[in-house]
Amino acid sequence: MPEYRLKTLSRIGRSHRILLAIFLVTLPAVNPWVRGDGVGYYAYVRSLLIQGNLNFEQDWLHANDSFQLYRLDPNGKLKAAQYTATGHLENIFSVGPSMLWAPFLIVTHGGVLLLDRFGAQIPADGFSKPYVVTIALATGLYGFLGLLFSFELCRRHFAERWALLATIGIWFASSLPVYMYFNPSWSHAHSAFIVAAFLWYWDRTRGTRTTLQWIILGAIGGVVVDVYYADVIVLLAPALESLYEYYAGLKQPSKSNALGRLAIGNLAFLGAVIVTFLPTPIIRNIIAGRPFSSGYMETPWSWFHPQFLSVLFSSDHGLMSWTPVVIFAVLGLLAVYRTDRQLGAILIAVVLAFYYLICAKPIWDGLSSFGNRFFSPLTSIFVLGLAGTFTALEEFWGVQRARMVAYGGTAILIVWNLAFIFQWGVHLVPARGPVSWREMIHNQFTTVPETFVNKVTQYAFNRRALMDQIEKTDIDQLKKASTRPPQ
Repeated sequence: MPEYRLKTLSRIGRSHRILLAIFLVTLPAVNPWVRGDGVGYYAYVRSLLIQGNLNFEQDWLHANDSFQLYRLDPNGKLKAAQYTATGHLENIFSVGPSMLWAPFLIVTHGGVLLLDRFGAQIPADGFSKPYVVTIALATGLYGFLGLLFSFELCRRHFAERWALLATIGIWFASSLPVYMYFNPSWSHAHSAFIVAAFLWYWDRTRGTRTTLQWIILGAIGGVVVDVYYADVIVLLAPALESLYEYYAGLKQPSKSNALGRLAIGNLAFLGAVIVTFLPTPIIRNIIAGRPFSSGYMETPWSWFHPQFLSVLFSSDHGLMSWTPVVIFAVLGLLAVYRTDRQLGAILIAVVLAFYYLICAKPIWDGLSSFGNRFFSPLTSIFVLGLAGTFTALEEFWGVQRARMVAYGGTAILIVWNLAFIFQWGVHLVPARGPVSWREMIHNQFTTVPETFVNKVTQYAFNRRALMDQIEKTDIDQLKKASTRPPQ
């Protein structure tokens, strides 16, 4: 093998080893609990695996207090309003995360049943520790795989050192750690994974895609929408690519055969999307009696009055005000455009379309959210954009100075973000609604250093007590907010 090939393999191996080492070191931080929205996401696979039906009553009755607050009456009974016309409990959460958890949980359930035959007496009900630990670890794994796909996408277009640094930067300076580790029953790490896989495969096959590859891309695309409905925006990438190819082909009649193959590929893609998306309308039809009733559209969306500035800069979970690394990631998409105009233009269009969708969303702030969690699906695009920013720094300042600024700046953003996550997690700042920036910044330099070691020790060795304390604080804040007079 030529010497340069050996050097390339060595560099690739080193980057992957670094990412894997970081993942393994941080894996114990994964928090095995099913809470909030996660109750709904997990209910599909638990009820089907354990009960063989879609009866979610046990899931709702086993849920955390804040999830039950508006779903149970004072006697602890499920409210009649929670049931649909088909007699099922309404579950507006998407089925995709359960689909991704299912292979791991099937193995776990088989193991629990086997151990019980030998007298282990582990409840095979989907609520006991083996099941909850399994979904937490699976979510952590999916988050890591999403980062690997992001890294692979990134190093196709930028130097590997910047791809690696950008991957680590977005990993720990964005909202992702909260949903990869702290709240693993929510859908956002799954979104980051499946969208990253989709965009990586789309870019890898761009311009040379065979019909089979169109089918594979479509199969991934259907799961993208199963996992989180808003992620359908990402399917714009192959759509815009195809429109560009049709436009170019129509200007050159000699390419009519290529246009025919593209049309067949597009139809194959659409068919594959429909097939892998089928679990969603089938389950929605069973639960709600209507296959395309998501439950999300009942509150009017602000299509003509989108919250453009608030989504980015509000103290109420603004994307850039809470996670400023995104500023540099978005600016870096201009560098992506300079490197590859088609790729850059398409990804900028995807980001803008996704941004508009979230700005029009009734609960654009994500309610109980760290930063704006709805943008987690764009993790791979943010990694690519951040690497673009680092590359621009290198072109402007040279390698040595760019490295100093990029590494130092990324470290500062990571430390700042992790301290902010700590504040949010232990309710030093409210989990819902706006925060006081003055109080938050004061906490970053005083309260966080004073309490960090104690809370981390408790998280490591007495996690259940800490989670109960956090849940109680959350309930107190919810009740306090509900008793405030209208403003």
